[in-house]
Amino acid sequence: MGKTFQYGGMAVIEGVMMRGPECSAVAVRKPDGSMVVETEPNSTLNQRYPFLRWPLVRGTYMLIDSLVVGVRTLNKSANMSMGEEEEELSAREIFITGLVAFILTIVLFVALPTGIVHYTSRFLGGVVTQNLVEGVLRIIFFLAYVYAISRMQEIERVFMYHGAEHKTIFTYEAGEELIPENARCHSTLHPRCGTSFLLIVMLVSILVFALLGEGSLFYRIWSRIAVLPIVAGLGYEFIKFSGKYYHNRWARLIIAPGLWLQKLTTREPDDSQLEVAITALKTVLQNEAAAEKELEEPDCLAPCEST
Repeated sequence: MGKTFQYGGMAVIEGVMMRGPECSAVAVRKPDGSMVVETEPNSTLNQRYPFLRWPLVRGTYMLIDSLVVGVRTLNKSANMSMGEEEEELSAREIFITGLVAFILTIVLFVALPTGIVHYTSRFLGGVVTQNLVEGVLRIIFFLAYVYAISRMQEIERVFMYHGAEHKTIFTYEAGEELIPENARCHSTLHPRCGTSFLLIVMLVSILVFALLGEGSLFYRIWSRIAVLPIVAGLGYEFIKFSGKYYHNRWARLIIAPGLWLQKLTTREPDDSQLEVAITALKTVLQNEAAAEKELEEPDCLAPCEST
């Protein structure tokens, strides 16, 4: 597996989750300064159903999977950081939480800008202009939302761990030893960040929605919801492509807006937070090494067991 796999993760409550090809690890700093780490195997749904790995389709699958994993991991990290007995969210609770998040997203970033354009269309001219204005409104709402949460004091440390996650990934991708001294020198802005992905989705939606034409407000809203999998798929492929060629000048220019946006969602971490992110990634890498060894020595303990 090695460095051909694009490692990633997410900031959680007082910690970082890192995800490898087979398993994920969550490292969390407790109030007493100690660190606790837990691992769990990743979902194998896309291995059982190969079509979920097809281009465009995999973007939608990864978006849904990331939402489910994110909700569960945030709950886990909150319990881990406080040293409480973990109460796993049920499938029903995860579904309801995800559904509420999806509905709020649709209302804020689809229904609201679409409705505004629909009721002011007589002042905007043709379909092209209407879709451009709708796209600009959507991006404005998104930027306002990101800015608003970035000003919340409670989110400040989460954004510091977000920066630690990016610095750690950069350190690994540079082939350097995973220690805070090396990670400290790297940027908090990473081309494959989910923040950049969301901005790309906003931009791609302008092009895709422009093909849907005019119609009633009902048609406008539901047609946009119907093509969201296509928009997410295109955005995912773009992020993977640009991340692969990040060191090329043309790629840096294209992804620059996404990196600028990350300045709102990342902060410079301290060494303690870098240690947490590094521990999470090292745990994933150690589990992978154990998995490869098990293939050669069947009697070894199975890696990636939930702890």
